[in-house]
Amino acid sequence: MVEKRLNQEGLKFKGYLIELALASLISGGLVIAQAYFLAYIVNGAFLAKKGLKELWPYFLALFLIITLRFTAGYFGEKVGTRLSAKVTGSLRERLLLKISALGTKLLLPEKTGELLTLVLEGVENLEVYYARYLPQLISAGIIPLMILVVVLTHDLISGIIMLLTAPLIPVFMMLIGSFAEKLAQKQWVTLSRLSGRFFELLQGIADLKAFGQSKNQVEELKKSGIAFRDATMEVLRVAFLSALMLEILATISTAMVAVEVGLRLLYGKMEFIVAFFTLLLAPEYYLPLRNLGSSFHSGRTAMASSHKLWEVLDQKENKVFVNKRSITWNSPPEIIFQEISHSFSPGKEVLKKINLTIKPYEKVALIGPSGAGKSTLVKLLLGLERPARGEILINEVPLYELSEQDWYGQVSYLSQSPFIFPGTIAENIALGKKDAGLEEIKRAAILARAHPFIAALPEGYNTVIGEGGRGLSVGERQRIALARVFLKDAKIVILDEPTAGLDYKTEEILEKVIKKLAENRTVIMIAHRLSTVYQADKIVLLNQGEVAGIGRHEELFQENQFYRQLLKAYRGEV
Repeated sequence: MVEKRLNQEGLKFKGYLIELALASLISGGLVIAQAYFLAYIVNGAFLAKKGLKELWPYFLALFLIITLRFTAGYFGEKVGTRLSAKVTGSLRERLLLKISALGTKLLLPEKTGELLTLVLEGVENLEVYYARYLPQLISAGIIPLMILVVVLTHDLISGIIMLLTAPLIPVFMMLIGSFAEKLAQKQWVTLSRLSGRFFELLQGIADLKAFGQSKNQVEELKKSGIAFRDATMEVLRVAFLSALMLEILATISTAMVAVEVGLRLLYGKMEFIVAFFTLLLAPEYYLPLRNLGSSFHSGRTAMASSHKLWEVLDQKENKVFVNKRSITWNSPPEIIFQEISHSFSPGKEVLKKINLTIKPYEKVALIGPSGAGKSTLVKLLLGLERPARGEILINEVPLYELSEQDWYGQVSYLSQSPFIFPGTIAENIALGKKDAGLEEIKRAAILARAHPFIAALPEGYNTVIGEGGRGLSVGERQRIALARVFLKDAKIVILDEPTAGLDYKTEEILEKVIKKLAENRTVIMIAHRLSTVYQADKIVLLNQGEVAGIGRHEELFQENQFYRQLLKAYRGEV
């Protein structure tokens, strides 16, 4: 009936739980007081023949009690809502930080759409657990117990009947609990698959259209939708049937109390005021249990979606930056890769004992066939992964002892396909420096040769662009990304062949921009173009995760056969 870890999260905000318990205690006391005053008024008016003059204080007290009971109920709901907002906000923040910390370790095996569903829908499902299910669970543990104690002190027989019948409701909930949780888990899995497929369909719609597969994928999406519909209908079917059974159990239990009280009253074995007081308390006794039953399936849905949440949160982070050693450099630092080995899966090394020194201001080109380990080496330097063995030294200090914030403040990275976020062009360039003013942004755009096309737009730097840079050409997106790099003005720049896939004219423009960018900086390039290779101060030739050669173009061309073969491949001769 409860999920231990969800409750542990709630316990982090004990103040709200104490408030919920107090609200339940006050509500329980007011329920008993309301029943007593109502029984007294009815008994006084019809049997004791008391007039309005004698009873009006009791009417006033009853009105105040009903008002206070409504207020206590409203207060409890508000506290539950605040508790829900606090816990889900905390969990969503932790989940996003965990996803960020895990990086490719999580993003590679998981579908993006399913992760989005977890962050949004999955965490949102927990709101009902804290806003409704947990407060009702607290009420069901306090109010019936208070009423039972009062009834036992006034009427032992009715109290025993209540004591024996009340457990039937939670026992029934526990009996259907495991079955209901399996259905809720199935519903969550089908929802995740549907969301993942839909997201992929949106991302790849252009390619699907080009290959004539869009209709087939729509059919697959429809199948996922039908699977989710069927899973949801199964959950609802069980929810409605179990709710009906709970209502029947509560009604029969109340009827049993009413029958035995009525018979004893008929034969004069019980006073009217006690009988009426007991009858008024009987439905109130079962009400919290019925309310708990009505939100039981919502609670189970929350528990089902929490399983995936814990699965992600419990993954061990491969922490890269373990210390916070703060260092500021006035010039680019020396970078040393010392016996670096790395693997993404056991027994399959992608880097093997890499030894490499990059001097300040050097222009280094990493070249090699696909799968040689170029991108992995860059990921390690960026601090996205920690090598399995070996160390990266920055001015003789291990990279992982540095402050993460300080290191990323010194490094800029430009990929082949830089991501352009939804927003204005100015906002996208300012990603390199959040507090940059418009004049700084313009200067960076001028250096990146992006200013002319931006100025030609109707709204200039305030032009809103779509996700992924929709509305811009590939070359324009690259220039915006280069403007970010200029704006950041980092000491180390890492480029993943930013001119790949561009036409000759745009490529020529960007090469000039990159040449300007390389001034007074250390530049590390993953190179696929001969022009990039020729310009490098140092070429690092990688093959199957190992260094196959280091030197300038002329040296390697004379001495390294593998390098000559690679150049032929780059020229298209092989």
